[in-house]
Amino acid sequence: MAQQKYLHQRPIQNPFTNPFSSSPLSNSSLSNRPISLLSRNGLLLLLALLVILGVFLPWAGSPLFPFPNTLSPSQSKWRDYSLAQAVEFAAKNGTVIVCAVSYAYLPFLNNWLISVSRQNHQDKVLVIAEDYATLYKVNEKWPGHAVLIPPAFDSQTAHKFGSQNHNRIKVRYGATEVTSLFSPSRFKGFFNFTSRRPQHLLQIVELGYSVMYNDVDMVWLQDPFKYLEGRHDAYFMDDMTAIKPLDHSHDLPPPGKKGRPYICSCMIFLRPTSGAKLLMRKWIEELRDQPWSKAKKANDQPGFNWALMKTAHQVDVDCFLQVPQLNLLVDLYLLPQAAFPTGGLYFKNKTWVKETKGKHVIIHNNYIVGFEKKTKRFRDYGLWLVDDHALESPLGKLE
Repeated sequence: MAQQKYLHQRPIQNPFTNPFSSSPLSNSSLSNRPISLLSRNGLLLLLALLVILGVFLPWAGSPLFPFPNTLSPSQSKWRDYSLAQAVEFAAKNGTVIVCAVSYAYLPFLNNWLISVSRQNHQDKVLVIAEDYATLYKVNEKWPGHAVLIPPAFDSQTAHKFGSQNHNRIKVRYGATEVTSLFSPSRFKGFFNFTSRRPQHLLQIVELGYSVMYNDVDMVWLQDPFKYLEGRHDAYFMDDMTAIKPLDHSHDLPPPGKKGRPYICSCMIFLRPTSGAKLLMRKWIEELRDQPWSKAKKANDQPGFNWALMKTAHQVDVDCFLQVPQLNLLVDLYLLPQAAFPTGGLYFKNKTWVKETKGKHVIIHNNYIVGFEKKTKRFRDYGLWLVDDHALESPLGKLE
């Protein structure tokens, strides 16, 4: 029993000893003497290790939240860049184009930007970064065209949409999914992540700008601004695959089986009107009321559809009381299906595509899940532009 060594008696290798040499790197007597974990020096060593691990492990290997002391002066500047500043910088003729992107979807952002650049609208693009890595990368390549609106979570983009659990929550925001380390109950208590998009859009129109939102899994084939006829409050595209006549109505479609229409929240254009603001506030309200459960996907599109249905032709009472002679109904406009088809129609109905050739304006790569599958489908249809045309993007080639 006297020859046994217990855990607290085992010697610890001196960090100043050269493991490839029989002689120590230091002449200190500590190198030849075991350190007990229960001794004063041992406890201090353990405390130091715990402090080091506590500081560095949460940041290790994650570009999404760089350690503050490692930020360059330019990166620090972008952390304080506000949405109001960014919109003022990016907007042209009172209009800004926004998208929301997390780091893993930068190739899709670049692909979309190439198509936007071909229509000469790239200068009015503002990227809403969902993590700091995206904020720094875009502004490094294209200064001023990315902004991050706090809070920013320890997020990673996944390749599939829509799942939740107690410790992590995955929510679809545009073309991307973000994983956040919050329980749904605590999360909803202070901030519903999916409500970020209408909140950003509301803030922009309240600043007095028109705004177009796009998912980045889209490609422009023509200039969409030519199709924003009239002075409607909000413009959007249908997400249904059923073929409409070329001269179909531009009113909000009737509700479907779930009691609401099936409009895609992937492409929205808003004018800075009271009607557009009312629609965005209603969307935020619908998302805040959305129940959180494992059975329900955290997707902001149903909330958008409920908001459309509940505000269509609704009077903005506050504005009506101020200017009663004006027509202050919320004015909605469904964009033509032939120009703005859903992916479930464009990629799956070759006959329709042939019959409507030359009319397509924006193609949305939806009705398919996963980064790799979306990329392959774009390649198969000649719409993956970054392989051969990356230099047409303001971001150039992404490394």
